[in-house]
Amino acid sequence: MSFFKRIFSPAKADKTMPGQPKHSIEKKNTSLEIPNRSVESQNISLENQRDSTEDYPYNDEGFYIHVKNRTTNYKVTVVMPVYNAELTVRKTIDSVINQTIGFENIEFIIVDDRSNDDSRTIILEYSETYPNVIPVFLKENTGSPAIPRNLGINLANGKYIIFIDSDDWFSENGLKLLYETLERTGNDYAIGKTIQVTDKRMKIVGEYNNCMARDFVDPYSIPHLFHHLGPTARMMKTTFIKDNNIKFPNMKFAEDKQFFIDVLTKCSTISTLDDVIYYANRLKENKSFTTTTSIFEKTDTNIKVIKYVIDKQLPEKIEKMILNRLYEFDCITRLFNRKHFLNSKEKEKYFEKFGEVLETTKNLNYDFTEIFFEPWHKVLVTLFKEERFDDITSLINWSLNESIKNTIVRDGLPYYLLPLNNENQFTRVNMLAYHKSSSKDTDSLLLRLNVYGDQINEMDSFVIRQRDNELNQIELPLNKVSTHEYEVKIPYEQIATLTSASYATFIKYSNYLKLFIKMDTRKIINFDDKTIDFYTTIGDNFGVNIK
Repeated sequence: MSFFKRIFSPAKADKTMPGQPKHSIEKKNTSLEIPNRSVESQNISLENQRDSTEDYPYNDEGFYIHVKNRTTNYKVTVVMPVYNAELTVRKTIDSVINQTIGFENIEFIIVDDRSNDDSRTIILEYSETYPNVIPVFLKENTGSPAIPRNLGINLANGKYIIFIDSDDWFSENGLKLLYETLERTGNDYAIGKTIQVTDKRMKIVGEYNNCMARDFVDPYSIPHLFHHLGPTARMMKTTFIKDNNIKFPNMKFAEDKQFFIDVLTKCSTISTLDDVIYYANRLKENKSFTTTTSIFEKTDTNIKVIKYVIDKQLPEKIEKMILNRLYEFDCITRLFNRKHFLNSKEKEKYFEKFGEVLETTKNLNYDFTEIFFEPWHKVLVTLFKEERFDDITSLINWSLNESIKNTIVRDGLPYYLLPLNNENQFTRVNMLAYHKSSSKDTDSLLLRLNVYGDQINEMDSFVIRQRDNELNQIELPLNKVSTHEYEVKIPYEQIATLTSASYATFIKYSNYLKLFIKMDTRKIINFDDKTIDFYTTIGDNFGVNIK
């Protein structure tokens, strides 16, 4: 029996970064009065709290709430799950305390998922100084942030609710900006900008969510809406979450994905901000739980979410948008288009798992590949159905290792030349831009570009963006010369104001999508004591170095 027929037969170290909290409580030893459920108190020494379940009067539901003078008129509830976060949790807590909305307006519910380090001691220290810091301790570890977050939702008294992980931090003005947006619009949901911080760069996450300020926007007018569904930089009405009984599913992975699918499919309009709200810690010393989850475990949970979405029987347009993310991004890009697939000596396991994915498509009344953003992903599905597994490996090797890809233009439309010797050798490229010419003037560089593709009429601007800090950029007008020819004027004086660094250049289209420009030339300009080097990158793209 053929392979295809077989599978189808019936927590981090604290570092100074943007948003660094101003306020911090020094670690101290003390004794606390901790009330039990009947509000009677008992003395518990902080020194004896570690690794002791008997110290807390857990209720019948398996958790203990440390409450002092709790009120209910908060503007915002912040919910933070914690597990063994002693190295990072102080910075995270301080970022909440230092919010410009005023910490007195924030209810801060911190749910510890049975840490075995000093996390609980640190949390209790803060609660002694701030009565609106509400420690909640679980008797047993749940293995997922889902139950701690759900508990936080149940306990929330703030008008709005937002989540933060115990190794990340807010920008100082973050909660105020989201709060004021929701107060002004009455929307149930608002999202701002998340910056992913690594050892080498600061990267904008999910730029489709935060490319501009928008009020009362139809969420389904943002094509990539479901491609980033983490809990970062999102504030919602607490009653909206509770009244719709939206919960995080208790899964090892992808629990936030399913939660925010439920949130967004309940929203008729949403608000988006282009302000930085949240910094996501991806420093090397910080080992996320998701990095310890295998790709096969992740795919199993993604299959569960796929089935969950199909069972919801959503309108077809909405279902297609959600499934596009799950099929194309989670089950093609993340499963195959990664080094771990190429390096694996057990590729058959990947193909078996993808066979399970395709099983979920059998009852769809449309071709699920018609919603793919990348045309060559459709080719991969075709190769799989034809059992051409070696060709899939060649295709992924082309995608990951051929930095300069062969392209052609036919009838004004661009195509990739794939490493296949059949009818799938040519596949469409959505957009393609070539450098045509450049000329130096006394005050500017004039670029001429040839552009081809389906969204040529949706181009917005020419962008020069710092590679290791994506918040630093300039945008310049893109002017049409003829059907496929465009020009951009780059003033030396303006570009010389940028920091000495390496910059990527691209055409921004459809508000947030990036079109990199193929280039095979070099121009070096000396201006105002700076050297501006317009060069060709290793990927045959147009780049800029400023020194």
